[in-house]
Amino acid sequence: QVQFVESGGGLVQSGGSLRLSCTASRNISNISAMAWYRQAPGKQRTMVAHITDNGSRIYAYSVQGRFTISRDIAENTVYLQMNSLKPEDTAVYYCNQRPPDQTSWGQGTQVTISS
Repeated sequence: QVQFVESGGGLVQSGGSLRLSCTASRNISNISAMAWYRQAPGKQRTMVAHITDNGSRIYAYSVQGRFTISRDIAENTVYLQMNSLKPEDTAVYYCNQRPPDQTSWGQGTQVTISS
């Protein structure tokens, strides 16, 4: 079982940037796909971006061109660079495998964008 710890969230103004980090408790080189998810208040958790073991990336339409997912296998870490942030990006951000392992959800990191 792998556990994930997210960090890097905060409060920024609209148009600003943040870089989120997700560190796994073990080697992630054998995980076929890692993803970032987010959950806004009163809404379901949704996938924001994913990266496969061969480096292919997929993004939710709402973040295309603004967010970039990457990973550092040696550090067992996945990153999410978020630029041109909007108030609608406000949510708790989580990382997990894709499809997610329901036993591996971490505490997430809060991202709040002020207008």
